[in-house]
Amino acid sequence: MTTSSPAKRSNLLIGAVIIALLGAGWYFTHRSAPKPVAAPPAVSVTTALVKSQGVPLYVIGVGTVTPNASVLVKTRVDGQLIKVGFTEGQDVKAGQMLAELDPRTLQAQLAQAQAQKSKDQALLGNARIDLQRYTTLLAQDAATQQQLDTQKALVAQLAAAVQTDEAQINFAQVQLSFTTINAPLSGRVGVRLVDPGNIVHATDANGVVVINQIDPITVLFTLPEESVPAINHAQLTGAALNVVAAPRDSEQALATGKLIVLNNQIDTTNGTVQLKARFDNAQHQLWPGQYVNVKLLLKDSEQALTLPSSAIQRNQDGTYVYLVGADESTQIVPVQVARIQDGIAVIAKGLEAGQRVVVDGQYKLKPGVHIREQQAQQAAPAAKGSAK
Repeated sequence: MTTSSPAKRSNLLIGAVIIALLGAGWYFTHRSAPKPVAAPPAVSVTTALVKSQGVPLYVIGVGTVTPNASVLVKTRVDGQLIKVGFTEGQDVKAGQMLAELDPRTLQAQLAQAQAQKSKDQALLGNARIDLQRYTTLLAQDAATQQQLDTQKALVAQLAAAVQTDEAQINFAQVQLSFTTINAPLSGRVGVRLVDPGNIVHATDANGVVVINQIDPITVLFTLPEESVPAINHAQLTGAALNVVAAPRDSEQALATGKLIVLNNQIDTTNGTVQLKARFDNAQHQLWPGQYVNVKLLLKDSEQALTLPSSAIQRNQDGTYVYLVGADESTQIVPVQVARIQDGIAVIAKGLEAGQRVVVDGQYKLKPGVHIREQQAQQAAPAAKGSAK
């Protein structure tokens, strides 16, 4: 058995050390080398283009439907209600008989006034004949001037009495006419406030019935005082401004009418101004007491930059949008919104026509993130009765 020389063993030891160092160097070099970072996946969003288009200019308020005219029908004389000439809730015409009172008392007063006139007319006729006699006797020196003057005064007194009787007759006739109560205007009657057989008085607070004119009908609404200059400017054309009324829980229009009144002062307690619009209401879409949303159209069309209102985001600095660049990356762009109406935001500053903005999926975005357009899901129709 041969023994290795010291030189050979030293070479082997050095070789082993070198191999170990090389292995350790390779290990530490490859362990500490940074791994390449994968790019984040593109976020699926929906985008839209900023458009320059004509949009209507209007202001929005809240209003209450009111009758075009409302009358509480009351009796003008005292008496017993003997007849009602209407059905609750029906439409009536101006001049239609609504109620009738017992006329007998006033008929008797009229007859008394007519009899008094007949009596005074007879006395006046006799006094005028006596005046003619005194005039003839005075010419024959058979009567004195005093007697003639006295007779003239008596004739004048009786003539005045006849005029008073005529006035009393006219008054009695007017009072008698009040026993028939006619509709002062066309409209719809409400609930009857008194039943036949009751004694009614001119001083009663309730009256007989209320008539509301509901075709046409009006809407009272309020707007902020900041809207007054724009409304006055829009009225300079002389044409009545269009007004649209819609339910409180929907944007579907109930009726379209015209603005008829802009109140002559602003309410200083709440900083609003009251307006009134009139609507044709043949189908009774509007009803007195109904609350409605009101759109007052100031201009039919004005050119403006628009985008879907869902693109507008808000933070502590104001409103902004996510703008999509040519490389499909996003950035935050502050914008100034003039107004939002019908789901469309009108942009006053910050964007240009043709730019692309994100309208859905913003919660997944941050500046610099790439996006991809979300494709509309196409539901495959179910194949009922397909071949097996």
